[in-house]
Amino acid sequence: MMAGKTAIARPSSGAGDIVKRLFVKLGILPFLLVVALVVFTLMSDNFLTPRNLMNVLRQSVYLMIVSMGQMLALLTGGFDLSVGTILALSSVVGAMAMAAFAAAFPDMIGLAIALGCFAGIAAGVSIGVMNGIGVAFFNVSPFMMSLGMASVGFGIALYLTGGVPVYGMPMEFGNIFGFGAFLGIPAPVYVAALLIAALYAFLYRTPQGRYFYAVGGNLKAASLSGINTAGTLFFTYVLCAFFAAVAGMLLTARLDTGEANIGSAMPLESIAACVIAGVSLRGGVGRLENVILGALFIGLVQNGMNLARIESYLQTVVLGALLILAVIADQIRLRYVASLKD
Repeated sequence: MMAGKTAIARPSSGAGDIVKRLFVKLGILPFLLVVALVVFTLMSDNFLTPRNLMNVLRQSVYLMIVSMGQMLALLTGGFDLSVGTILALSSVVGAMAMAAFAAAFPDMIGLAIALGCFAGIAAGVSIGVMNGIGVAFFNVSPFMMSLGMASVGFGIALYLTGGVPVYGMPMEFGNIFGFGAFLGIPAPVYVAALLIAALYAFLYRTPQGRYFYAVGGNLKAASLSGINTAGTLFFTYVLCAFFAAVAGMLLTARLDTGEANIGSAMPLESIAACVIAGVSLRGGVGRLENVILGALFIGLVQNGMNLARIESYLQTVVLGALLILAVIADQIRLRYVASLKD
């Protein structure tokens, strides 16, 4: 009888291990994607149409780009709460510079667009430089440093505009980078694809890309192994700001105006996209392709709730609940990893 009981217990234990291994390998994102697809398909007949899915992709591009930078900050054991401000500052500065250049050189629209984009991205990256200096060289907490710079950048954006949207940009800027498409695919998607390919090659094909994982995994061990940890942390926040600034300029093209109040939800949404995708809040764990899917998942949920006519206030509740669920899943996943090692 005892032997029979033991024989019966072993398969269930093996099945439990299989479930644990699948969860450790895949994370919670695939399960959430399946649930979202089923629920929103039942709630709206237009959800799975090709036109709506392309619309989801276009809307998710901006969060996708910001989440790529946020992933780098999370990999090193920190996070960046100033990405929303970087979006706003790059939008305002870029729009003002572009409008000024277009007015001064009406026959050189291409140059005006290029100079405006450069000015906007440079303004956004300057926030990242300050974040990097504070975190890397003065050991300021990423939470406090990025929170302080978020307030500084937002104040600068409001001061420059007086709270009034910035107009006067060349129409070509919006027509190309905001509403343009090639082979039926929106122009911002091509920009995102280029950035994804470049970051993927950097993270997984160069020694410097592995430094992000090493620093987030164990800062002291990384330093003892000869890695310039301060330089890596500094570069992390500069690169994070660069991605947010590029997203800010693309969003400016879509809105056809420079806004000081865009991107307020980006810190929460970008962190949620990363955590749902399995990027550990403890640092050192995460994959770029999963983060891309995480951003698409957030866009999919927002689109599905819009089609289901769920109020925007409740959408914020759902997003916060998803973030909490993802963090809990991350903790459970860590326990499973430890139990499987034992």
